[in-house]
Amino acid sequence: MIGEGTWYMERSDRPKALAAIRRGLDLRMNLIDTAELYGNGVAEEIVGEAIAGRRNEAFLVSKVRPEHASREGTIKACEGSLSRLKVESLDCYLLHWRGNHPLEETISSFEELKRRGKISSWGVSNFDVPDLEEAWDAAGGSGHMATNQVLYHLQDRTIEHSILPWCEKHGVAVMAYSPFGHGDFPSPARPGGRVLQKIAIFHGATPRQVALSFLSRSPAVFAIPKASTVEHLEENAGGAKLQLSEEEVSQIDRAFPLGRSRGLPML
Repeated sequence: MIGEGTWYMERSDRPKALAAIRRGLDLRMNLIDTAELYGNGVAEEIVGEAIAGRRNEAFLVSKVRPEHASREGTIKACEGSLSRLKVESLDCYLLHWRGNHPLEETISSFEELKRRGKISSWGVSNFDVPDLEEAWDAAGGSGHMATNQVLYHLQDRTIEHSILPWCEKHGVAVMAYSPFGHGDFPSPARPGGRVLQKIAIFHGATPRQVALSFLSRSPAVFAIPKASTVEHLEENAGGAKLQLSEEEVSQIDRAFPLGRSRGLPML
């Protein structure tokens, strides 16, 4: 239920980042998410270095930029990602967000990449329900789209209104990026932060582990927090072992209310 994100990984201390990714594999956090956009490919290079000799332990996900997602551009972008990662294939390849190229072209290229053995599956990122419906129809329905990667954290639960129910209904996994927000994780000085702290103390856990457990309570959802140190990585891994009670889930739900639907959240 918890993988490894790499957004902004290129800004981290490289030896520490490499050690963190490798420690994640040790702990069976085998899904590693990256993108050609991240550091203009540097994040992919870091991942490639980290998994050298351990490719069979990793489930690799990367993403094509919207401006590259034409019929031929998607193929070329994937080849570039494979080269930087120093691997022969990806386990899943995503369209980073909706762009100007027709979805039919991008999806056709995804299917071609599957036929060539360059990717095993494909999905999308930052797609709202109308976009998901269009992609679903363009792909011919069930069994094609593997995942939708979207913003999801305690202070922005917008996807629970319609995106998550749609994905659950259609058997599409939800990959939650930035599950701690973007530098604004609730502190114990705030009411919601105090609720997380209280629950964490009861379980001998940390507030971030409590947050990960709450966000991953649906079987359809798995989170991809970034960790650029081994210590942070191990803290994230601990979230998979934490089981919240129904009352604790209700407490967090009240502390971080769902609120109104306000469209697709993005960073």
